[in-house]
Amino acid sequence: MPTVVIAPFNVVNFPEGGGHFWVYLQYALGLRQLGCEVYWLEGFRTKGHAEQKAAALATFRARMEEYGLARNVILYATRGNKPSSTAPTEYLDMTREEAEAIFERADLLLNFHYTISPGLLARFRRTALVDIDPGLLQFWISRKQLSVPRHDFYFTISENVGKPGGQIPDCGLGWIHIRPAVCLERWPYTFDPCAEAFTTVSIWDSSDWVVDHDEQYENTKRVAFLEFADLPRLTRQPLELALFDFLQSRLHSGRRVLRAGHRVNLVGTGVAGGGA
Repeated sequence: MPTVVIAPFNVVNFPEGGGHFWVYLQYALGLRQLGCEVYWLEGFRTKGHAEQKAAALATFRARMEEYGLARNVILYATRGNKPSSTAPTEYLDMTREEAEAIFERADLLLNFHYTISPGLLARFRRTALVDIDPGLLQFWISRKQLSVPRHDFYFTISENVGKPGGQIPDCGLGWIHIRPAVCLERWPYTFDPCAEAFTTVSIWDSSDWVVDHDEQYENTKRVAFLEFADLPRLTRQPLELALFDFLQSRLHSGRRVLRAGHRVNLVGTGVAGGGA
């Protein structure tokens, strides 16, 4: 049985991110269906409010138990967001020796953590990076804002990275184009004759900005959706936004979306809003 270790990024410390969690879980479940032994490897930031960290860790462990991965989780402790060049020395549920024994026998590390420790990467005999932020990742690399350690293979969910005439450079890497993984058994087709709205599920706002020398660009769904804020006035089709972190920030833009006729559901709050 092949052994594959997947290395997601910022799942344990972001329990509110259900969609973020499922991006990586699709790969884990799919690989397991193909007959692989799958391990989940991730860093856990221990710095911060103790109760909040404990709650995040409990949520993650419950999810792993639900999907049959509880025994195959490898969590290592980190102190902050700054990348480290050395391999981890502290693990939460096993010894360093036990973790590194898994790394040594693994057939592949499928890595989603762009700034993974080179020391940790070196523990694996075969490595593959998966680009799930096409365009942004190549921008960060080309502007030297992010240093990606060397991998054996480079996958991207983009169809245009490095293509002749395209705007996304390959950054000197041999990208292999793939489609995003979807475990169809976990996403069965359902039909509800009462469903009428076209719904988008997303985070509304964040502190994410793209910095290009002296220029900065807001990299949020909020700024992108505002270009289409008046769309409900142009169609009889009900449009709905299911949003995390909506009215808590930038109230003026939120009210504009509501006034235009968008239905808004605040994810995790049970609060809904309608157009005025």
